[in-house]
This record gives sequence, structure tokens and C-alpha cells, in this order.
Amino acid sequence: MSASLIDYRVTDFRAFAAGKRFGETGAYERLKGRVTFRVDPAAPGVRDVTDIELAPRDETGRVRFEADFCILRPVDPDKGNGRLFYDYGNRGDKRALQFFNVATGSNDPLDEDHAGDGYLMKRGYTVVWMGWQGDLLPGDGRLLLDVPVATHEGAPVTGTICTEFIASEHGRHEMPLSTQASTRSYPAVSLDTTRATLSRRAYATAQREEIAPDAWAFARLERGGSVDSKKTDTALIPSDSNIYLRDGFESGWIYELIYEARDPLVLGLGHVAVQQFISYLKKGDAKAEGQPALALCPYEKAYAWGRSQTGRCIRDFIYLGFNDDGQGNRVFDGVMPHVAGAGKMWMNHRFANLTLLPGQEHENHFSPVDSFPFSYARSRDHLTGAEDAILKRPETDPLVIHTDTSAEYWHRRASLVHTDTQGEDLEQPDGVRIYLWASSQHFADPLMTAPVAGLAQTMCNVVATHYFFRAALDRLDAWATDGVSPPPSLYPKRAEGTLVTEEEWRAAFPAIPGVALPRGPSKLEQLDFGADFAETGAIGAPARIVSEQGYAVLVPAVDEDGNDLGGLRAPMAAAPLGTYTGWSLRRRDMGHGAMVGITGSYIPLPDTDEERSQTGDPRASILSRFADSTAYEKAIREAAEALCKQGYILESDIAACVALAQDWGRPRHLTRLPVAAARNRSGFGGTNK
Repeated sequence: MSASLIDYRVTDFRAFAAGKRFGETGAYERLKGRVTFRVDPAAPGVRDVTDIELAPRDETGRVRFEADFCILRPVDPDKGNGRLFYDYGNRGDKRALQFFNVATGSNDPLDEDHAGDGYLMKRGYTVVWMGWQGDLLPGDGRLLLDVPVATHEGAPVTGTICTEFIASEHGRHEMPLSTQASTRSYPAVSLDTTRATLSRRAYATAQREEIAPDAWAFARLERGGSVDSKKTDTALIPSDSNIYLRDGFESGWIYELIYEARDPLVLGLGHVAVQQFISYLKKGDAKAEGQPALALCPYEKAYAWGRSQTGRCIRDFIYLGFNDDGQGNRVFDGVMPHVAGAGKMWMNHRFANLTLLPGQEHENHFSPVDSFPFSYARSRDHLTGAEDAILKRPETDPLVIHTDTSAEYWHRRASLVHTDTQGEDLEQPDGVRIYLWASSQHFADPLMTAPVAGLAQTMCNVVATHYFFRAALDRLDAWATDGVSPPPSLYPKRAEGTLVTEEEWRAAFPAIPGVALPRGPSKLEQLDFGADFAETGAIGAPARIVSEQGYAVLVPAVDEDGNDLGGLRAPMAAAPLGTYTGWSLRRRDMGHGAMVGITGSYIPLPDTDEERSQTGDPRASILSRFADSTAYEKAIREAAEALCKQGYILESDIAACVALAQDWGRPRHLTRLPVAAARNRSGFGGTNK
């Protein structure tokens, strides 16, 4: 029996961007459809998928599952570059065009504004998306992967699981058990709340307060229209997939539910789907009778990019050996995991939830996604004695360009990507480049306008970093194709004094009036989840901290402004109008003082020396750095040109960097300075435009 069989059907086939021509590549077309996989559960790789032995079989003894796909490709394949670019997306959403093409984000990319400036098309890439996350529900154009439910001799598989809820707005009374509307919940075996435990706590490590069984229900609140001017039409409906709290969830608090669930999904098949589909396309023989061919020619190279959740998924895919197509060939020749921090994907486990943000100081702090090994290089776990690496199969390992922002050092333990478990510098393999995008945050919207605070005490980080993606992909292609090495890795190191402990960081950070500081980065304790976890990976009880010392988590050192040292500074960070951090703290009503998920801060510099004196701000004023807005634009241009010369951004992106600096970088920046600021007593001379 061959390892797998693939079939597909195209449901939509049309011109992309109304037939617009992209440089020498010409026009593009879009194909959407469904791909069906039928795999031998005993095949290498497949047999390692958790619960594969409990998945239903078809008449041939295979396990069957299906996924959505979408492909953008040159109409004339001879004008393409012979390379696949697989966007892992994020929670079913398509992301690559948004970040690489500076385009309007869309899960249905078809129109010209979805092409942005056409970078990927002008380069000739065939852009591929496919659903890999098997616990998503339909909606908002998400890409789905439909995987089987594990059963035991026809009976449901059950198990105790532990999940957390945090309300991000006031007045909320119900939530899906998965915590997200987009994500399938594992149904409760019983609706009897005395058979479950609900508690809450103020912070991740705070004492739990148990909530009485009669104060909540497995139920959902259904709302209708108004019955009359004084009454609304509502009903409380019993539900095995929702939780209802009579007095409502208090915002910012962590609620924890332990209950018996059923019907785990065989989620590890997501890795098999990616492996098989990319290999299928790459060979160039992806054809089905009566259907348009998915591959018009063989592809010389295939690259993968994923950010955050899917950056972790790439690291997990490599670590578990799925980059071997089963015949000793590489699936991806190069990968670009972005903002993954030290994590992998907790996917190949029973009752996994793939949507949740993992390992933050406050949210899901005890998630096991950050587990040894953390680095691409081989190292030793000083707590257990184990030795391992993410890259350990040189015949099929891809080239890696790993990028993190400052936020991952604070929220996602990114220092462990390039240190050993005790925080000492770890030399990386030749096929790896690691770059810290200094003083920037996890999600940097290329089309951001004005900053917002959201749940935080400060405005979000505004540093634009998307230019780095394009140069990195160009360098990855030259590396994989011609052996031309990218620029050297650039990240903070202990030996250089640019990677420091929280105490060292706190001693160096400026005392900015009114700005509270975090306790430190999200720690990584040594945890024990019990015997069931060891067997299937199911988290059925709160983690027991084995060692509070845990693993060393370090952060970038800072300069006198509080901006990161030791990394790659985007132009906005190189010529700052503020302090740009990888952390922000929750408001008083939203979990006061704990760090906000994965967000950073923008703390404006004082505009003038008079303002600095009045507020007691230790940082130099904007006008002491830049005489006027023209001088600021000049500094941004010089920073962009220097990055271009070093190979970190493209020459064509210099002008875009400068354009964002016009009018003192507004509306991203909050300075009150006029465009042509003059040096007078008030600091507000000149024409106010």
C-alpha cells in the first residue's frame, strides 16, 4: 500500500486582480477548492500522529481527511520563478499578501487592492494556502481542515481537560468552552456542574477561588428581538459546548474550568496534510481527471512562512521530521518562522486547542508549547539531562531565517532560541539565521494609522518592520538556490552585554514619569501535568510547578531611551520619536499590572526641552535630536539606506520608509510638533500645517 493518495476538486477558477500584469511575470490566476487525503495509518510519520490508531478507516483501510486550498499562480508558468511560497496563515486566515505585498488583508484575495504593490507576483512566486488547523469552525472565509474524531471501538473517547477563560470586555456571561467562537469546543460528557470544577484567580500564579456549581451552567444564552418596550426575548439553552456564568465574567480575571470532555480530534494530521500537499505540488504532477491542473510544472524550490501561531507550527513540523516527504526529499527548502519565540505547536496531542495564545505572563501561562528543545542547535536541558535540537536531520532539514520582535523576548521566551537552558549563548548551525527586530512588537500592521491602547496603560508599539520580510525572502531564495549566504544573524548576546536579566534591564531602563514597568518577562517554570499528559499530551489538571527556577528567560538590554540593543533596528527605531518596547501592562480594570498578551508600547519622547524639564523626563527631547521634520526625515532615510547596504531591506523600500516619516511620522506618532518646528522658547514656532 502506498503511503498516501491525494485527490482534489477546484470550486473556483478566475483571474486575479482583474488580469493586472505584474512586471515581467505577467497576469495571475486564482484557484480555490478542496483536497482529499487518504493515508496509510501505519506509514512512517503518519503512525506517529497521536490517536491515529483510533481514527476511522475507509474501505481500503486508510484514514481520510480534507482541506481547503487556494493558489495564486502566473497564468504563464514559464514566466514564474519556479518556486512555491506557502503561507501557513494564522488561525485559518491568509496573511502573506498583507505583510509581503503591503496589501489590504483578505481571506478572499481577488481584487487589485489585495495584490498591494505586487512584490510576490513580480518575483514570480506561486502562492499557496491550505487549511492545516483541524479545530477551526467555518466563518469569515477561514481555511478549514476536516480531520476525524478519535473513537474507541465505536465508543466516544473521553478525558478530563483543563481550559482558561479571560473576558476582555465587561458584561460577558457566556463563552464557548474553546474560549473562541472560531474554534471547535470539546463537548462536555455531562452537563452536571457538580462533576466539574470552575475557579478564578487574579493572576496566573495567584490563589484560586472556587465558584459554586449552582453559580454557572453548561449553557448558552440565546437572544431574540424585543418583545415590547420593557422586555427582551432571551433563553438559557443547555449546551455541552458553552459555559454560562450567572453573575458574569469579571474582566481581566483568569477563569479555569476542569471538566470531562469527549471526541478528541486527530489534529496531528495537520502536519501530514502540509507535507503531502506541498510535495504533491512540488513534483509538478498535480493533475486530476476533469479538473484544472494544480501544478503546471515542477517547482525547483518551496518555501514556508508563518507568523506567531504558524511560526511555531513550522518549528514543530521540522522538529517532528515532517520536512522529509517520506522518500528522503525535502518538503520545504527554506522556512521563515516569524514571532514564534521559543515555542512549537502543541498539535500532535489529545484534546489540543490550537487557537489559544500560549505561554504569556497572564494568559495560558502554563501552556506546554514552550518545551525543550527550544533552539535549532543541539543543547542540553539542565533540569532533565535530555539533549535535543529542532534541526537534527541534515539530509532533509531546511534553511532557516528565524525572526522575532522585542515582544517575543518578553512574552514568548525568545532568548531560549539562541541560548542554552541556563541562558548562555549557543552557537547556531550554519543553515540558520536569527534576527531580533529590535524595539518592535508582535503584530506590526503595515497599514497602521494611529496607535491605540486597547487593554493596556500605554499606546501600542508603532514601529514599522514589514520591509524586512521582502529582503529576507530574497536572501533565502539566493541562499537555497545559489548558496549565497544572507547577512549575519543579529540578536542580543550575553557575551556582548546585550542580553540581560530582568534585574539588569530594570537598572538600565529610564525612569519615565508615570510609566509602570513589568515584573519581568514571562517565566518558564519546569512543570508537571500528570500521567495522562505524559501518555497522550492531554492537559487534564492545573500544572504543578516542579522547579520555580525553571529555564533562563532573558531580554534585550536597552539604551538611555529604553530602546533595545543588540538587534536589527528598523528606521523608526534607529531615529526614535519615542521609547518602543516589547511589553505593555494591563489597565486597572483588565488585570492590573500583568502584561498584555503579545503587545508592546509606544511612549512618546518629550517634544521640547521645556516639556522635558516640566515632566522630569530623563530622555532627550525630539527637538534636541532633530531640528525640524525635514531633519527627522533625513535621519530616517539614512537609517534605511544603511539597512539596505547591509542587505536587510530592499532599495525599493527606502522611499516607503521616508514616506512614513513625513509630518513627524504622523498619524503613527503622537508628537504635537508642527511640521516646521523652530527652536524658540515654546518649541512651537514655524508654520503649523
